[in-house]
Amino acid sequence: MKRVISTDDAPAAVGAYSQATTDGRVLFTAGQLPLTTDGELLDDEPVADQTRQCLDNVAAILESEGGSLEDVLKTTVFLEDIDDFEAFNEAYGEYFEDEPPARSAVEAGAVPKGAAVEIEAVATLE
Repeated sequence: MKRVISTDDAPAAVGAYSQATTDGRVLFTAGQLPLTTDGELLDDEPVADQTRQCLDNVAAILESEGGSLEDVLKTTVFLEDIDDFEAFNEAYGEYFEDEPPARSAVEAGAVPKGAAVEIEAVATLE
Protein backbone atom coordinates (compact mmCIF):
# COMPACT_ATOMS: atom_id res chain seq x y z
CA MET A 1 0.00 0.00 0.00
CA LYS A 2 1.31 3.44 -0.92
CA ARG A 3 2.41 5.79 1.84
CA VAL A 4 3.31 9.45 1.37
CA ILE A 5 6.57 10.65 2.91
CA SER A 6 7.09 14.17 4.20
CA THR A 7 10.00 15.48 6.27
CA ASP A 8 10.90 18.95 7.52
CA ASP A 9 14.55 18.11 6.75
CA ALA A 10 13.95 18.59 3.01
CA PRO A 11 12.13 21.37 1.15
CA ALA A 12 8.37 21.12 1.26
CA ALA A 13 6.54 20.11 -1.89
CA VAL A 14 5.46 23.22 -3.77
CA GLY A 15 2.77 21.68 -5.93
CA ALA A 16 0.49 18.71 -6.34
CA TYR A 17 3.12 16.10 -5.46
CA SER A 18 4.76 14.48 -2.44
CA GLN A 19 8.41 14.64 -1.41
CA ALA A 20 8.41 10.87 -1.78
CA THR A 21 6.21 7.80 -1.71
CA THR A 22 6.86 4.21 -0.67
CA ASP A 23 5.19 0.86 -0.49
CA GLY A 24 7.48 -0.08 2.42
CA ARG A 25 10.02 -1.76 0.18
CA VAL A 26 10.81 0.77 -2.55
CA LEU A 27 10.96 4.53 -2.09
CA PHE A 28 10.53 7.03 -4.95
CA THR A 29 11.55 10.65 -4.41
CA ALA A 30 10.11 13.52 -6.33
CA GLY A 31 12.65 15.50 -8.32
CA GLN A 32 14.70 17.49 -5.86
CA LEU A 33 15.73 21.00 -6.79
CA PRO A 34 18.57 22.94 -5.19
CA LEU A 35 16.23 24.33 -2.53
CA THR A 36 17.16 24.66 1.12
CA THR A 37 14.71 23.68 3.85
CA ASP A 38 14.03 27.42 4.25
CA GLY A 39 12.88 27.54 0.63
CA GLU A 40 15.95 29.38 -0.68
CA LEU A 41 16.62 28.45 -4.30
CA LEU A 42 20.34 28.20 -5.05
CA ASP A 43 19.84 28.97 -8.75
CA ASP A 44 22.68 31.52 -8.77
CA GLU A 45 25.17 28.99 -7.38
CA PRO A 46 27.46 26.86 -9.59
CA VAL A 47 25.98 23.57 -10.82
CA ALA A 48 28.24 21.62 -8.44
CA ASP A 49 26.75 23.40 -5.41
CA GLN A 50 23.23 22.96 -6.80
CA THR A 51 23.94 19.24 -7.25
CA ARG A 52 25.09 18.92 -3.64
CA GLN A 53 21.92 20.60 -2.38
CA CYS A 54 19.73 18.31 -4.50
CA LEU A 55 21.51 15.25 -3.12
CA ASP A 56 21.37 16.58 0.44
CA ASN A 57 17.59 16.79 -0.03
CA VAL A 58 17.42 13.23 -1.37
CA ALA A 59 19.53 12.05 1.58
CA ALA A 60 17.26 13.82 4.09
CA ILE A 61 14.18 12.13 2.64
CA LEU A 62 15.85 8.72 2.77
CA GLU A 63 17.09 9.29 6.32
CA SER A 64 13.56 10.16 7.44
CA GLU A 65 12.66 6.56 6.54
CA GLY A 66 15.77 4.98 8.07
CA GLY A 67 17.61 4.78 4.74
CA SER A 68 20.66 6.40 3.22
CA LEU A 69 22.17 7.19 -0.16
CA GLU A 70 23.70 3.70 -0.06
CA ASP A 71 20.16 2.35 -0.60
CA VAL A 72 19.67 4.22 -3.88
CA LEU A 73 19.13 1.90 -6.84
CA LYS A 74 18.73 4.54 -9.55
CA THR A 75 18.78 8.27 -10.05
CA THR A 76 17.47 10.37 -12.88
CA VAL A 77 19.16 13.70 -13.43
CA PHE A 78 17.74 16.59 -15.40
CA LEU A 79 20.29 19.21 -16.44
CA GLU A 80 19.36 22.56 -17.88
CA ASP A 81 22.51 22.37 -20.02
CA ILE A 82 24.36 19.12 -20.80
CA ASP A 83 27.57 21.17 -20.96
CA ASP A 84 27.31 21.26 -17.13
CA PHE A 85 27.68 17.47 -17.02
CA GLU A 86 31.35 17.41 -15.97
CA ALA A 87 30.88 19.78 -13.03
CA PHE A 88 27.67 17.98 -12.04
CA ASN A 89 29.33 14.56 -12.28
CA GLU A 90 32.26 15.58 -10.08
CA ALA A 91 29.95 16.78 -7.30
CA TYR A 92 27.63 13.78 -7.74
CA GLY A 93 30.60 11.42 -7.36
CA GLU A 94 31.29 12.84 -3.88
CA TYR A 95 28.01 11.29 -2.74
CA PHE A 96 28.37 7.92 -4.47
CA GLU A 97 32.03 6.93 -4.18
CA ASP A 98 31.50 3.16 -3.85
CA GLU A 99 28.92 1.13 -5.75
CA PRO A 100 27.08 4.07 -7.31
CA PRO A 101 23.47 3.57 -8.39
CA ALA A 102 22.35 3.27 -11.98
CA ARG A 103 21.80 6.72 -13.43
CA SER A 104 20.27 8.52 -16.36
CA ALA A 105 21.28 12.12 -17.06
CA VAL A 106 19.54 14.17 -19.71
CA GLU A 107 19.49 17.75 -20.85
CA ALA A 108 16.03 19.02 -20.06
CA GLY A 109 16.50 22.43 -21.64
CA ALA A 110 14.66 23.96 -18.71
CA VAL A 111 14.46 22.83 -15.11
CA PRO A 112 11.71 24.13 -12.78
CA LYS A 113 12.32 27.48 -11.11
CA GLY A 114 15.33 28.18 -13.34
CA ALA A 115 17.60 25.72 -11.54
CA ALA A 116 20.52 24.08 -13.35
CA VAL A 117 19.76 20.56 -12.05
CA GLU A 118 17.00 18.38 -10.63
CA ILE A 119 17.57 14.88 -9.24
CA GLU A 120 15.11 12.11 -8.41
CA ALA A 121 15.92 8.75 -6.85
CA VAL A 122 14.56 5.25 -6.37
CA ALA A 123 15.79 3.39 -3.29
CA THR A 124 15.13 0.20 -1.36
CA LEU A 125 14.08 0.15 2.28
CA GLU A 126 14.75 -2.58 4.82
